[in-house]
This record gives sequence, structure tokens and C-alpha cells, in this order.
Amino acid sequence: MTDRWERGDPYERYIGRWSRRVAPLFLDWLDIPPGRRWLDVGCGTGALSAAVVDRSAPSAVTAVDPSEGFLATVSEHLGPRVAARRGTADDLPLDTASVDAAVSGLVLNFVPDPRAALAELSRVTAPGGTVAAYVWDYADGMQLLRLFWDAAVGLDPAAAPLDEGTRFPLCRPEPLGAAFRDTGLESVEVVPIEVDTVFADVDDLWAPFLGGQGPAPSYVASLDDSARTALRDRLRHRLPTSSDGSVPLRARAWAVRGFRGD
Repeated sequence: MTDRWERGDPYERYIGRWSRRVAPLFLDWLDIPPGRRWLDVGCGTGALSAAVVDRSAPSAVTAVDPSEGFLATVSEHLGPRVAARRGTADDLPLDTASVDAAVSGLVLNFVPDPRAALAELSRVTAPGGTVAAYVWDYADGMQLLRLFWDAAVGLDPAAAPLDEGTRFPLCRPEPLGAAFRDTGLESVEVVPIEVDTVFADVDDLWAPFLGGQGPAPSYVASLDDSARTALRDRLRHRLPTSSDGSVPLRARAWAVRGFRGD
């Protein structure tokens, strides 16, 4: 199993399309004035960077990711409006106090040392600036993955430790808030953000699990054909379906912010 994502298209079909719905709500909550310098850490396919460009009237946006594939996607879609740079969350290629808002979407739980990453985000943020992030509520509120792992573990109990709800205890309000406060950030606040994730049909939901990147898709890739079919069928029987065949689900993310002291 791998947590790594290297190519934009499989990620976009799997999770990126839903991240694009969370990003604008996240920015509305942050309510950062126009003309600010932004940093998007772990930018992926650029969902959050694109929302910043479209909604926040930034003076500059820098997008950082370790994946050349993702950075190529960002450059293709956003061009010169965003400076795409290779780097990691715990070793950012930016000067101290060089941005006004350092944000990260759906990444913090994947970095090896989240507190080291938050220290870096804080370092590059100017005094009085905002450090913020959002992560999926894997344990309960991300229905797509909750249904998937419940079906997988029902067939294969050995899959239980792979469940992101188990693996990422950070993705709950109390640990998130504590991590931000431990970094020295001030006025820390955590709120839920929920979006509809409606799939056209069961195939629209299942096909992204065949992409081979990320925890759940890489688990699916490890199965033989019969086990993969059994998992698909078990998941299908657990899904809510509308009269038109669509699958209406919901996804909750936890958003957290704090402010760099003077």
C-alpha cells in the first residue's frame, strides 16, 4: 500500500473532484483580505490554489508539492498565475516570513511529522499571518471511504490496519487543534466543512478505486480478480442509490486555522 500520488488524472477522479468543492468553503471561512501572498503546501492537482486565484484576489500564489506529475498538472491548468515549486511540507523552499497565508488541503495527515510541517508553515508565514489546513474526517464523515473500508474489512479482517480512519488519528478536531497550538499558533479554531459527493452510478464510484494510487486504490490493486470482484459487490450492496441510479453520499472535512504571533 502507498500513500503517494504521482499523477494528476487518477487523483482527480478519485478525491480531487471533491476537494474542489471543499476548497471554496474553506476560503470563505478563512476570509483573508485581497492582495495577500499565499502558499499552498502539498498542492496536488491545484484544487486549493485554483480556488485562491479565483476567489481571494491574491498578490501571489506559490504551490509546493514533491510530485513532478502534480506540479505539471498545476502549471498546465493555472499557468503563470501560480508559481509551482518542488518541495516537501517539512522543508519548504521559501524564505522566512515570506507569505501571509500558508494553507494545506488534505495533506497534513500524510506527512511523516505533522508538527515539523506546521513549524515550517509557521516559519514562512509573516507575523500576524494565517496558517490553516483541512483534512478528511476519515473515521466517520468521509462516507465514500468509510463504506469502502467497512466492506473491505468485512471480507478481509487483515485490511483493518490499512483503514485511514485508524491510521490517521490526527484527522479529528481535538488532535488537529492540539497540533496547531503546540506549534505556537494563536487563536486556534477547528470547524467542520461538509459537501455532497454524488456519483453518477456505481461504476462512477468504483472506477477510481482501480487507479492504483493512494491507500484504498493500492489495496484494491493488491487483490486478485476474484477478491476484487467480491469487494466491489459487497460495497455495491451497501451503497445508497437513487431512482436514477446515482449514489448520493456526503463528505466531511475538518478545517483548522491559527495565527502567527508577532
